[in-house]
Order: sequence, then C-alpha cells, then structure tokens
Amino acid sequence: MGHAVGQGGFCFQVLDCKKDPKANILKILVIDDHALVREGLCQVLQALQPGETTEVLQAASCARAFELAHFNPDIDLVLLDYRLPDMSGLAALEIFGQRHPELPVVILSGSANPGVIQQARSLGAAGFVTKSCLSDYLLTILRKILAGESYPASNFSPLDEETQGTQLKTSAPPVLSPRQLDVLRALMGGLTNRQISEQLSLGPETVKFHVSNILRIFGASTRTQAVLEAKRWGYDLASLSP
Repeated sequence: MGHAVGQGGFCFQVLDCKKDPKANILKILVIDDHALVREGLCQVLQALQPGETTEVLQAASCARAFELAHFNPDIDLVLLDYRLPDMSGLAALEIFGQRHPELPVVILSGSANPGVIQQARSLGAAGFVTKSCLSDYLLTILRKILAGESYPASNFSPLDEETQGTQLKTSAPPVLSPRQLDVLRALMGGLTNRQISEQLSLGPETVKFHVSNILRIFGASTRTQAVLEAKRWGYDLASLSP
C-alpha cells in the first residue's frame, strides 16, 4: 500500500492506471476555458517524461474535449478544470468514466473544497490538484499516476501542509450537506440569520438549527470561528459558489 500525498495546496488520490511501457509518446488532454492556463500547462507538461515526446491536446469546453477523446483513443491522461462554461468538471468526469473507463482524469481546481474532493474521488478521479501547487510537484504526481501507483482513499486530505494542525492531520475533512453549504456560504458573506432566512427562504428556527450544526461540525463557539475553521479545511466563497 502507498500513502496519500499533499503539498502546497496539492491533494490527490491515484488509481490503478498503468501506461504501456512500450509507448514513447505521451498524449495528454488539457481542458480549461482559460487559454493562458492551457498554454502554461502545455509548457510544464513538456518536462513530464524526459526523453519522450509529449503531445498536448487542448480544449476550452467539455464538448470539444469529448470530441478529442473520441478521435484520440491513445490519450494517456486528462487534466480537467473543475469550472467550465458548458458543464461542471464533476459532470464531465462522470461522462469520461462512462466512455473511457481506463483513462485517468485529474481534476484541476482553484480551491480545495473537501466536499468537491470527496465527490471527485467517488466519481473515479485519478487525482485532485489545486492550481496553487508548484509545477515540479505536479509533474511528480502525474508521473506517479502514469506509473499506476495507488494510495488508500482513507488518507486523502485536501489541506495545505502550512495549515495542518496535529488534529487536522489525523482527522477526516468535515463534509456538509447541500443546505449546510448554502448556510455556510451566507455566513462567509457576513449575512445575519434574518438575511439568511430571507435569501434561502428558510424559517428563522431552521436557519438557527443549521448555524448551530455548522458551529458543532467545525468545533467553533462563534460564527467567526466557524468561518475561519471552514477556510482552514479549504472551504471558501469561490468553491461554495453554485
């Protein structure tokens, strides 16, 4: 058995997806709606396998990505952005899993939302990468994925090493229900219980119930503490946006 790895905002779970050792050309599909991100990844990926040619296919949408995957059955790896204009990354991940079950797909995200990471893992993602990781570290992990190394899901962690306390290192990330995520997003926006009630069309007692549960989940005694603890676990307004 291996172990989970996390560094510089980077978190991943690697599945069994060995690459044919006879192949000398790597073909990688990069899916991101930002051209600068795609071009940057193209440059980084050239150093993935020294001595081998790396061909990078680019797609700005899921529709285009599915076309490229269909006409290029020899793709070795997919880097898939979590937020795309025509479909969510998780929905696209599920389609890739149905159409190309042997193809490893790594999710790229601007933040490490534990709930999203858990969903990606359950849908068969080969890894989950936050865009704040260093390029050298990204390459190291992609090499592990291509080599077929695997790690137990129980050790999968979305935390940066800089923010991990002793308790956080040994605990599973808190997972909130969809409604709790709505309320947490409102708390992060500074809304009062009354404002949350109006925005989410919930009764005052229901809002109070959800807020109390969120405080309990994050071991906080105040709303401010709960928001700070949530951020330590990777929850933020960007990752919680619908």
